[in-house]
Amino acid sequence: MENQSYYFTAIKGEFLVERVPTGIEGLDKLVQGGIPKGASVLLSGSAGTGKTILALQYLYNGAVKYNEAGVYITFEGSPKTIAWDMESFGWDFKKLQDKSLLKIYRLNLTATSPALAEQQIEAELRIISRMVKELNAKRLVVDSTTAFAARLGGEAAVRNILYNFCDSLKQLECTSLLTTETGSGRTDFSAFGVEEFVSDGIIAMYFTPPNRSIHVRKMRGTSHSKKVHPFEITEKGITIKDKDEVLWEALSK
Repeated sequence: MENQSYYFTAIKGEFLVERVPTGIEGLDKLVQGGIPKGASVLLSGSAGTGKTILALQYLYNGAVKYNEAGVYITFEGSPKTIAWDMESFGWDFKKLQDKSLLKIYRLNLTATSPALAEQQIEAELRIISRMVKELNAKRLVVDSTTAFAARLGGEAAVRNILYNFCDSLKQLECTSLLTTETGSGRTDFSAFGVEEFVSDGIIAMYFTPPNRSIHVRKMRGTSHSKKVHPFEITEKGITIKDKDEVLWEALSK
């Protein structure tokens, strides 16, 4: 199946959902073969749960397994540091970059007021849009919405700007993953209460040392697994044990 770009899944025998496989072992089995094409999915979890690794693996698999270009948008890390992180898993960033299959872009957001922030964001969205078109990118990652919002000041302004930003990304027609850092609670799904409502899906990641687990909270158009599943971070990336289950009570409250 790795040579196929998408899976097609029947919903109630009537509606076909075109899907984008993540290529991550175990994950696609939890979501009927992949993420609905064009959807924006929120990866939520506290620091160290593995969100960035999963997001990078999604882009890497897209390029290597499905010949789909991807764009990684960061607010904090430098492209060089992110490339090093990829190479630590044996993912050859330079090779993908040379083939125009992957681009890392650091968002330039220095505004000190909501009004200036909106202007800068519009300019940055135009740059991202050009980048997506130049690469014919099908996959997009934003890491993280929390770091993005932290630069914008008051909570009311954050909610409005963040909503508009996430909504604008959908116009790019990529299948996107957006990471957000939350508290350690098992029902914390976003930092500002906006991201989870503008997203088409939520994948929550947990780390209760030494155990890691993942839960598909929602995925529109998908009969997804309702269980919590364990996963591991290996030298080759994330592997999800889709046949195993973690008790909800075992997660942090």
